Amino acid sequence: MRLSVLDQSPIRRGATPADAVNETLELARACDRLGFYRYWLAEHHSTGGLAGSCPEILIPKVASVTENLRVGSGGVMLSHYSALKVAEIFRMLETLYPGRIDLGIGRAPGSDHKTAMALRAGPGSLPIEYFPRQIADLIGFMNNELEPNNPFAGIEAMPSGPSSPELWLLGSSAESATFAAHFGCAFSFAHFINPEGGDWVMQAYKDNFQGGGLLPEPHGSVAVFVICADTEEEALHLRKSRDLWVLRLRQGNPGPVPTPEEADAYPYTDHDRLVIEASRPRSIVGTPDQVKQRIEEVAAQYRVGEVVVVTICHDFQARLRSYELLADAFGLSSRRTAGAAA
Repeated sequence: MRLSVLDQSPIRRGATPADAVNETLELARACDRLGFYRYWLAEHHSTGGLAGSCPEILIPKVASVTENLRVGSGGVMLSHYSALKVAEIFRMLETLYPGRIDLGIGRAPGSDHKTAMALRAGPGSLPIEYFPRQIADLIGFMNNELEPNNPFAGIEAMPSGPSSPELWLLGSSAESATFAAHFGCAFSFAHFINPEGGDWVMQAYKDNFQGGGLLPEPHGSVAVFVICADTEEEALHLRKSRDLWVLRLRQGNPGPVPTPEEADAYPYTDHDRLVIEASRPRSIVGTPDQVKQRIEEVAAQYRVGEVVVVTICHDFQARLRSYELLADAFGLSSRRTAGAAA
């Protein structure tokens, strides 16, 4: 099974956005060394808790400090942007790092409504209903295969080249899966956002996949939230930060990731505790053996061979340690070494 990474560049309480970006680069170097397969950068806007607002800028930096990882977006919120501009950005990235670039796209705003409006400001703004047309245009521009009756036919996304980035649709509902199946591209389900019915959505994607598009057959992954520590007690202690952070996010307060001590001192109401408990199924928390078993169960539930891991906690060294323990539990480094030797 492949293990990959989704990095949202979380900002810790007491740290700066610049610290979060530097931690992204340090984590990427470590995950490259540890044997993870791909490293995706997220897009979020107008939040005090996540520094990753422009994956297209972070991708080449991460690619430049790593050697083996596929690097990409998880994802670009295509509804905000021109399909041609996104295609040209990622064609340039593919030219710079051939065979290593992924373009993951999503339809969620990645922000509040006001920020989404600011991102789309201008007379050419398109409603969300145009999203499927944007996907079709993006695929056409990426591969120089716009249909003859397309009003943009004849425009070539530059720089042209023999290869294209790997295209993924990302989502936490059946809608993105439907688009992925229709256009014949890969699909990643965000279990860490919505764990309900995701296995059914993935199966529907596979059942309705239209071959002859970008891929000959369906290819899926599932993204999960994980905290792995040397002891279960430590893992549960680290989880407290995310519990409070997610609670505040739901309350419209997307601030920095709090410390576990701040979480301990927080005056939770009964309703707060219910909200936290309801979000627990989205998380896999525990020792390496516990986490490995649960990840394998989720992969089997979704019938996929790749799991994308997102880890957020206040202590960056604990976050790094979580990925180290995962790599060791799944034997990632030894697999890469064996592959290189072969």
